Amino acid sequence: MKKNLIILLLGLVSSTTLEAQLTKADYQRADTILKLENRVYSPGVRPNWLRDSHYFWYQNREPGGTVYYLVNAETGRKEKAADKKSLAAFLKGKNKFLAEELTKEQNTNEWRNDDNAKLRTVASPDSLWEAYIQDNNVYVRERKEPRKPVALTTDGTQGYRYSDRLIWSPDSRKLATVKVRDVQERRIPLLESRPATQVQPILQWRDYAKPGDVIPVSLPVLFDWTTRKQIPLDTDLYRNQFDLYLTGWRDDSRAFTFEFNQRGHQRYIVGEVNALNGKITHLADEQSPTFIHYYQCYRKDLNDGQEMLWISERDGWRHLYLLGNDGQVKRQITQGEWVVRNVDYVDEPNRVIYFNASGFNPDEDPYHLHYCRINMDGTGFKDLTPEPANHQVTASADRKYLVDAYSRADMPYTSVLRRSTDGSVITQLEKSDISELTAAGWQIPEVFHAKGRDGKTDIWGKILRPTNFDASKSYPVVEMIYAGPHDSHVEKYFRATDHLCSRLVELGFIVVKIDGMGTSNRSKAFHDVCWKNLKDAGFPDRIAWIKAAAKQYPYMDIDRVGIYGWSAGGQNAMAALLFHNDFYKAAVALCGCHDNRMDKIWWNEQWMGYPIDESYSASSNVDNAWRLKGKLLLINGELDDNVDPASTLQVVSELMKANKNFDQLYLPGKGHSLGGAFEMHKIHDFFVESLLGQEAPEW
Repeated sequence: MKKNLIILLLGLVSSTTLEAQLTKADYQRADTILKLENRVYSPGVRPNWLRDSHYFWYQNREPGGTVYYLVNAETGRKEKAADKKSLAAFLKGKNKFLAEELTKEQNTNEWRNDDNAKLRTVASPDSLWEAYIQDNNVYVRERKEPRKPVALTTDGTQGYRYSDRLIWSPDSRKLATVKVRDVQERRIPLLESRPATQVQPILQWRDYAKPGDVIPVSLPVLFDWTTRKQIPLDTDLYRNQFDLYLTGWRDDSRAFTFEFNQRGHQRYIVGEVNALNGKITHLADEQSPTFIHYYQCYRKDLNDGQEMLWISERDGWRHLYLLGNDGQVKRQITQGEWVVRNVDYVDEPNRVIYFNASGFNPDEDPYHLHYCRINMDGTGFKDLTPEPANHQVTASADRKYLVDAYSRADMPYTSVLRRSTDGSVITQLEKSDISELTAAGWQIPEVFHAKGRDGKTDIWGKILRPTNFDASKSYPVVEMIYAGPHDSHVEKYFRATDHLCSRLVELGFIVVKIDGMGTSNRSKAFHDVCWKNLKDAGFPDRIAWIKAAAKQYPYMDIDRVGIYGWSAGGQNAMAALLFHNDFYKAAVALCGCHDNRMDKIWWNEQWMGYPIDESYSASSNVDNAWRLKGKLLLINGELDDNVDPASTLQVVSELMKANKNFDQLYLPGKGHSLGGAFEMHKIHDFFVESLLGQEAPEW
């Protein structure tokens, strides 16, 4: 098998050179590169922990096929089963309950708010009463002996209604909800030009709010059921909102809480409403002159709200804080020039926090995830996963044991079983075997870093080289870009192939992926570069990085640099030819959100702000289309309900007005998930023609 694979791979790359004209056979051989993923044996272990047990099982790809292992975490002993059926039989012999865990299925039903739904009632904790909404108002009635219902409100209307998300206090004496000012949400039209059900096109509509739109407003309301009266609340501060939602009652019924995200994402509040007098206390009041990354917030109430764990970037890095019930900081728990990525588990009785973090090892890729623990008083910090790698950790239900599958872009997986107390290794589970790949000349990705625009900050990325790589040749460089500020995007784990990159690499290109300034998971200052400035996309850092790589590796030809990307990456790719066309020479933009006023409200107002100002136009590929220089291919689907297809068509309109030459591929029946065989082949052809200077072979 190994010999045949080597012969296959040698054939794969034999004719792919810059000197030779590419043929259809070269494309076909490049497609087979994706099969190499199946030649990685013992990839990272993904454990299936068995409930109420120290056992877990996992499947493993080995040269002889897929096998299954059952592991006793207490002893580290693992036992092998040939297939899943054998594993189930083996588990049954060990424990009937364990065998059932392979076979259980859970079904969940959710109430739906439609015309055919039954009236939704919410029972009080003492089971005596039930609250519901009728004709947009709040009613309560007795459960066991039907009586005439009590109307707690009479001012609800179709456009200004009380929400049916009613929550009773634990003592059944108070009731809270929100009153909602509804709006008619914007809809976008999508034309399905070739439906399967008929000859004629079908017009579809999607609800789709865009930046600047009027949006619903929800304000908290409180009722005292014992007096049948509403307790007035001062809610004027919360009217200018992006969102407000209730987050539950205190166990002792003294108050309920809500979270408020101000429109523009520069202020985020956790509020507590006193159940006796309606007074609102701010338990957290996060404010920023740029933006608060609200969907990376974290909150956990402790001791029935007497304390609260909170993540904040107030010191310039994302860290954990312990706040009191007056909103004041009791202590900063984690600190330093690194970031808490997410909290995994809080051991309240022992006041220990388990979390993922990155960036605290000075000589390591700052994006590598490490699994850590720390006491709530700020002492006892420990990295439970000390190896310089990206750690993917899954804990047992009782949190005593950790399965840690760690790797890097340039290092295959090692999977170990650890103790959560100190991170000590109980046993090694698996270690990846990539010998069949390396024997055939497969090139492992290189992790590369260089200084960014400021000459001080390290910018990190990776370099992908073809299997037939020859350092004496010259290779065009193509960047795959995604600069969405909501995250960092260069993979830090091991992968043998990449569906979106590997085939292009094998056709004779060096492909690079980079996280520049303006993306997340570094300092707040690093992230803030994107603020009202999405056109930046970290390009000054990316260009400096590629130039530094080419200086070290002269076979990287930076006179032939291309770029491609999807969605926000599609916006970035085209922007390269508008704002940095002295460096980038060719671009493919797939389903790009080319004007942030045309795209979804929640993503674009987060980075570009509210109200709409001139910064939206300054970052618009539509308004700046006249700047185009270089070769451009635009691709999008007519049924894209993530990014309005009209965004690409508006770019096309402006390019035509400016008499610019470009290519466009508008795909019938396709949505936002592009990357199929047809569009990938078109991307490959485009770069072969524009950067290799060859005519693409006939299909």
